Amino acid sequence: MAAQDAVREALRDREVAVEQAHLDRVYRRLEEKIHEAEFLVDDAEKRGQVGTPGALAERDAQVFQAGVHLNRLNSEFEDFLFGRIDLLRGKDGKRGPDGAFTATEVAEDAIAPDGTAGIAETLHIGRLGVLDADYAPLVIDWRAPAAAPFYRSTPKDPGRVVRRRVIRSRGRRVLGVEDDLMRPEVEATLDGEDLAVVGDGALMAALGRARSHSMRDIVASIQAEQDMVIRAPAPGVTEVTGGPGTGKTAVALHRAAYLLYQDRRRYSGGILVVSPTPLLVSYTEGVLPSLGEEGQVAIRAVGSLVEGAEATTYDEPQVARVKGSSRMLPVLRRAARGALELGERVPTSLRVVAFGARLELDGEELAAIRHTALGGTAPLNLMRPRARRLLLDALWEKSGRGRHLVDPELIAEARAAFDEDVSGEDAFTGFLHRWWPVLTPRGVLATMAEERRLGRWARRVLAQREVRQLARSLRRLDAAGQGPLSVHDVALLDELRILLGTPPEPVRPREADPLDELTGLEEVTTYADRMSAGRRTRAERREQERAEYAHVIVDEAQDLTPMQWRMVARRGTSATWTVVGDPAQSSWADVDEATRARDEALGARVRRRFELTVNYRNPAEIAELASKVLRLAMPGTRPPSAVRSTGLVPRFEVAGDDLGASVRECAARLLDEVEGTIGVVVAMGRRAQAREWLTGLGERVVPLGSLEAKGLEYDATVVVSPAEIADESPAGLRVLYVALTRATQRLTVVAGVRDEPDGGGVPDLLRE
Repeated sequence: MAAQDAVREALRDREVAVEQAHLDRVYRRLEEKIHEAEFLVDDAEKRGQVGTPGALAERDAQVFQAGVHLNRLNSEFEDFLFGRIDLLRGKDGKRGPDGAFTATEVAEDAIAPDGTAGIAETLHIGRLGVLDADYAPLVIDWRAPAAAPFYRSTPKDPGRVVRRRVIRSRGRRVLGVEDDLMRPEVEATLDGEDLAVVGDGALMAALGRARSHSMRDIVASIQAEQDMVIRAPAPGVTEVTGGPGTGKTAVALHRAAYLLYQDRRRYSGGILVVSPTPLLVSYTEGVLPSLGEEGQVAIRAVGSLVEGAEATTYDEPQVARVKGSSRMLPVLRRAARGALELGERVPTSLRVVAFGARLELDGEELAAIRHTALGGTAPLNLMRPRARRLLLDALWEKSGRGRHLVDPELIAEARAAFDEDVSGEDAFTGFLHRWWPVLTPRGVLATMAEERRLGRWARRVLAQREVRQLARSLRRLDAAGQGPLSVHDVALLDELRILLGTPPEPVRPREADPLDELTGLEEVTTYADRMSAGRRTRAERREQERAEYAHVIVDEAQDLTPMQWRMVARRGTSATWTVVGDPAQSSWADVDEATRARDEALGARVRRRFELTVNYRNPAEIAELASKVLRLAMPGTRPPSAVRSTGLVPRFEVAGDDLGASVRECAARLLDEVEGTIGVVVAMGRRAQAREWLTGLGERVVPLGSLEAKGLEYDATVVVSPAEIADESPAGLRVLYVALTRATQRLTVVAGVRDEPDGGGVPDLLRE
């Protein structure tokens, strides 16, 4: 046995050395390309010294292209080179632009009658494509057509692939290799030697590695059904369903990079990835930069989609159900209009002096004018100019000046002079400011904290109990609407933003630069001047200006409320979409209402539907336990199939008198049993307690509420009191199902009194 182990180790070391030599060659070529890009930048600067408009324009374009190229080459990607495929000879000898053969079918004589074959082509797969000086491929970009067999090839349908190799590297060092044989029946040779096979299979090795707090790029383990989603046509809507551990989030992020690769011009308008929680954003935000796609993709939590607003707190389940429902639409419309008439300072009459005459509008006249002004469909703040005009019309009519004039030109001149005279009075401008104030979304939201007032606006829409709960939740805001916001508050703010509109700002003329007049080069030098101002400022300005995106990816879509669907839809009115989710993991109680809102958001776009069926995350022992809850939560739903078994069955513990001490003991024990992270999932109401229980155990232990666990994975998970999680909301069983499917290796369930554990510590909800 020791001798066999030594042989296997020697083979592994030899193959690692082979891949290390290739990686060294790749980096030498990258250094050459960096020097070329630096030369182009220097040459562009020299062209700028010529001073003619043509030279400056050429310099501007060259600096831009060389700068982008240099930035990509200088980026340090973890696992720059991650894959390799060894292929049989194809039916034709045509090569694509990346230097690889384009044939997908094996040549008829590629395999000899005795089952032997020679490897005709080896392709290394990585983050970016790299050609050598003779334009032969050193690395194939993972999104290129030539790289597709790396993902799609299976022993059942191998295509030209004989061996698929996953290469693990960090920086410039190869750490290890793992191989899969797609054609085990073929005796393949490479350069006259037998084709080596290292490891027990790349996928199993990738799944067994420890996770960190940042999501590792799992592109090397994407299988055929996932790759079909990534490379699906862009137009319309691509809908992806799949249970826990099927790689939905990874597929969505890789699809973003693939779309940019396929049609960068089309998607230069940006791709928005919407995640359910800030935790999942921080967990996934490193994936796209590692794939070479920085700057074009924005990953945002649902509670961070509105500029200037950030969700930092949670609503109780009954309040969340009210705020997320589409029933809030009429309530918000009434609140927005009602906010115009709030406060003791709202005037009940208007008195002005025009050309020496005193004019007055009383309360009834003002009410009639407001009613007429509100008869339009424009946002309230944009109705303000209309209300101003109606006030001037009423005052002009009262003045009687138009009745003594016949000539239309004289009437127009007199009216213009009248308007200018009245509008210039402080009495008029002060009145207008108080009578029709500029409203803000936060300010209107704050007005809804007064229960009696909210009751009027919500009459026949919300029950009195719901009004009371909603008003109480908004009392955490001050009069200006400042204070902690929930993820549901952010969606309400976005709806109010549309109802109110942004009043147009006065146009401020740009100060002229004397040099512009002398040279006429303002437009020619714009880009180069901005380059010197700093990339961060420009990027921040671009993000502020971007209100819509070319493609929208919604992760964990089953959790979006109707109001959140409206908010997300506004970011992609003309976009193509990718929507991924799992109805069995939905934390929103009214699934039908959310489905209607989703259909309205996606409109009449063509839809393509895919289902991911393989659970790569959970071992079979954990998946089997979770499926018991799935049968209660969603009867008839088929769970994804787990592809591995560890022999480690879930552990059950019964909490003692001190629940916190029991949970801490379980977490401490798991620190010795796994190398990676440990998630401790509790009911939302116990989040603060959980942080105290686990203080001092280190950063590998992560306490989180049940709703925060969505989309995350840990080497080990402790689920505390399943009954508490299940009883939190009408969707509690589905939330519990999510909590039980976070672990990649070990699961411990701590039962409390409410769980009614049996003699083995198994909670009532987890028994057959």
